[in-house]
Amino acid sequence: MVATGWLTGLLAVLQLGCRAHYAPDEVTDLPGLTFKPNYRQWSGYLQARPGKFLHYWFVTSQRDPVRDPLVLWLNGGPGCSSLEGFLSENGPFHVNDDGATLYENTFSWNKIANMLYVESPAGVGYSFSDDRKYDTDDDQVAEDNYRALLAFFAKFPKFAQNDFFIFGESYGGIYVPTLSLLVARGPAKVNLKGFAVGNGLSSYELNDQTLIYFGYYHGLFGEDLWRDLNINCCDEGRCNFYNSSSDTCMTLVNVAFQTVYSSGLNEYSLYLDCEGGRRTHKGYQRAMSHLFRNYRKDFYKVRLLPTWNTFLFILLFRDLMIKTFQLSGDASASVSLEEVPACLNSTAQISWLKRGDVRKALHIPDILPAWDLCSDEVSEQYSSLYVTVKEVYMKLLPLGLKALLYNGDTDMACNFLGDQWFVEDLGLKPTTKYQTWIHDDQIAGFYQRFGNITFLTVKGAGHMVPQWAPGPAFHMFQSFITDGSY
Repeated sequence: MVATGWLTGLLAVLQLGCRAHYAPDEVTDLPGLTFKPNYRQWSGYLQARPGKFLHYWFVTSQRDPVRDPLVLWLNGGPGCSSLEGFLSENGPFHVNDDGATLYENTFSWNKIANMLYVESPAGVGYSFSDDRKYDTDDDQVAEDNYRALLAFFAKFPKFAQNDFFIFGESYGGIYVPTLSLLVARGPAKVNLKGFAVGNGLSSYELNDQTLIYFGYYHGLFGEDLWRDLNINCCDEGRCNFYNSSSDTCMTLVNVAFQTVYSSGLNEYSLYLDCEGGRRTHKGYQRAMSHLFRNYRKDFYKVRLLPTWNTFLFILLFRDLMIKTFQLSGDASASVSLEEVPACLNSTAQISWLKRGDVRKALHIPDILPAWDLCSDEVSEQYSSLYVTVKEVYMKLLPLGLKALLYNGDTDMACNFLGDQWFVEDLGLKPTTKYQTWIHDDQIAGFYQRFGNITFLTVKGAGHMVPQWAPGPAFHMFQSFITDGSY
């Protein structure tokens, strides 16, 4: 391929950083910072494979960078940026609502760990491909993340001996275990100690199944719909809300899904209001695209049977369904956001990261487009390969790695019950009872251990646990990486 001016200029910037290890990547001043950091930070690029470069942002521990663990953080989507985690969840500073100034996060995870944030895959945030081709899949992303990680250790060799943990959120339920397996089995000497997933997508089937139970037992559906779901989707005490062949069941599941998705509820955190009015939000689409994908493709094929309750529900929801679903013959058909409230507001982070002086401070080449929370181009070309990561866990856990699946218990995108059932389905013997854990003399949630894997809930938190329950989230994080008690 002939190199263009765009490529030549971009690679020239990157090669500058390779000649002197990581010194040119150091961030010495940030626009809007209102306090003096007691840690160092770097922002630059890691080569994942020829022509693919992932943007990283690395901050050292505020306690003891030499001895404290190194933690990799990955947000999900697929196609959404890990800088959302940095600037809204567990990073050392967050962006004020003015989009111009930064304030210190008193519950930052870099209080006790060196934190590495990587925007993955290429095409997300400030990561890029020199050929601008962004089609990828789960296995390729794992490979790219692994190679980028090795590039990080080549750039920062002093951290290669630190205890290493991989954390992720949402579609990180796929990213984290697949990458962890490559690291654990790879030839490189990486001191991997464990991995953790927050509100993760671990199984499409279990996530769909449990969302119906979650919705009913949180008072979202009412008795008529619940009775019709049980009549048409269940047989001899076993319910199939995931891939039923019953037309009526499919219709009723779609009706239930509309209550979760389109009625105005905050799908990420049931008891929080939706922010942003009726504006659309790309991240919302990505959180929803995995739910009930077996049914969305066949909606127009459903025969509406004349039972009275079903007929009433269809009258109420039919127009809403047609407006909401963008259907195709593809099982992963995307969802139109035209009538869906945003519920999340990332305007401040987007505004700050788009600024020219911020880009310069972070060593972002001028030729790259403006930063955005999620990439349509990446998500639309992304191929999901794993409907469940059970087999990946069954290969990981015998290696002695610690694992944690934690869930804010008000999230409906990746609900807690789906991950609880996933852990229980691994067939491991419980080594503790299901019990409470305490933060600031209050019950912060529940947990249960199954050997070296723990399932844990965070009471009252939604999809982004460190954002909505920062104190309990820090407690949980510290307990996990230090083998402490919950």
